[in-house]
Amino acid sequence: MKKTMIAAGLAAMTLAATQTPVAAATYDRATLQADVDAIHAMKVPGVLAAAHTGRGPLTARSGLADLTAKRPVPYGGYFRMGSTSKTFTATVVLQLAGEGRLSLDDTVEKWLPGVVQGNGNDGSKITVRHLLQQTSGLAEYVLDLPGWTAKDYREHRFDSYTPEQLVGIAMRHKPSWVPRSGEQRWGYSNTNYVLAGMIIKKVAGRAWSQEVRERIIRPLGLRHTFSPGTNPHLPKPHASGYTEFPDSTEPVNTTDLNVTFAGAAGDLITTASDLTRFWKALLGGKLLKPAQLTAMKQTVPAPGWNYIYPGARYGLGIAQFQSSCGSTYWGHPGNAPGYATRSSFTEDGRRGMVVFMTLFIPNERAIEVDKRVNEGVDHLMCDTRTESGASRVRTGATPTGGTRGRGDGWSDD
Repeated sequence: MKKTMIAAGLAAMTLAATQTPVAAATYDRATLQADVDAIHAMKVPGVLAAAHTGRGPLTARSGLADLTAKRPVPYGGYFRMGSTSKTFTATVVLQLAGEGRLSLDDTVEKWLPGVVQGNGNDGSKITVRHLLQQTSGLAEYVLDLPGWTAKDYREHRFDSYTPEQLVGIAMRHKPSWVPRSGEQRWGYSNTNYVLAGMIIKKVAGRAWSQEVRERIIRPLGLRHTFSPGTNPHLPKPHASGYTEFPDSTEPVNTTDLNVTFAGAAGDLITTASDLTRFWKALLGGKLLKPAQLTAMKQTVPAPGWNYIYPGARYGLGIAQFQSSCGSTYWGHPGNAPGYATRSSFTEDGRRGMVVFMTLFIPNERAIEVDKRVNEGVDHLMCDTRTESGASRVRTGATPTGGTRGRGDGWSDD
C-alpha cells in the first residue's frame, strides 16, 4: 500500500454520507446505540459517541476499553483527538487576526524568516491563510517519521520532536506547488499546522498550547482538554487505543505515545463532553468575532478527499460535508495511533455528534468503518424532528452486541 494512503489515515478518514435519508423521525438514544454497536461490529475494540439533538445530550458506548481487562469504555474517558486539534489552532490564529496582531495575508517569511526555504520552498509566497486552508503546497513531514510498523512503534514511541525539526523534515522535499495569485490548489499537510503553531508563538510570545489553554480551554471550562507535551500517558479513566500495523496479525496497543511529532497539528487530548462543548461554542459564535468566523467558513474544494467523500470543502481549520438529505455540516476528523475522532455539527452548532474509536486503521479498511460512522451521522442530521423537540429518548432494550448507553449526561461510570 502506498504511503500516501497511509498519510490520509492521519489526515482524515471520513466519508460523506451517501445513504438514503431516514424515512421516519425516530432519532433517540436507541438509534445512537444501534449505530455505535454497528461501528463496534466492524472490529473496532471500543466506541463512544455523544450526540446532541438541540434538546440535550445522548451518549452511547459499545465494546471494551481494554481487550485484556475486558472493561467497558468509560463514558467520561480521555481520548487523543488527533487532527481535530487543527480547529483549536486555527481558532487561536483567527483570534489573533481579529485583534489586529497578525493578518491572514501575512507571509510565513514575515513571521518565520528563513524557516520555509530550500528545494523550491519559498515562505515569501505562502500566507497564513494558505497554511490554515491547506493550500500552501508544502510537503508532508509525517511520511518520513518512524512508527508505521509495530516494530517502529515500540522502538520510537517515546521519541521527542521540536516544531523546527518537523518543518526541517518537510523542507527536504520539493513542494507540490508554490501558491500563485489567482490559482487555488488544495493538499492536506500537517506541516501547515506545525508552522501555524510556530507563528502563534512568535506573535503571542508563548507556545501555541498555552494560547489554546488561555483563549479556549479556560474560558469554556474544558477541564479535561489539554496538550500533553512530552508526557506519553493518558489520564484515567481512558480506553486503551489500538493500531492495525502491516507487520502484526492483531491490533497492537498503542496507548502510550509521545505525540510531540504532531504538536499544533494534532496532539490535544479531550473527552466527549469537552469536545462537544467546544464545537457548540465555536459554531455558536462564542470564540470568534463574526468576521473571523465567516473567514473560517470560507471554503475551497478539497479534491484530495474526493475518493473518501465527494463534495467536501475545507475552510480555515474546519471542513464542510454533505448529508444525504442535502444539508451541510461542519467538523474536522482526527486520527492518532490508537484513536480516531469524528466530529459533525450543524451550521449553528445546535445539533451534532462526536464519535471516538479506540482504533487507528492506516489502511483501506478505514474507509468502510467511516462509511458506517457517517450512516450514524446521517441518522442525526436528517432527522428533522430533533429540531422541533418532538422525538423522545427511549429507554428500551439495548440492541444486541453493545454495552448499553445513557441519555442523562456526560459523567463517568
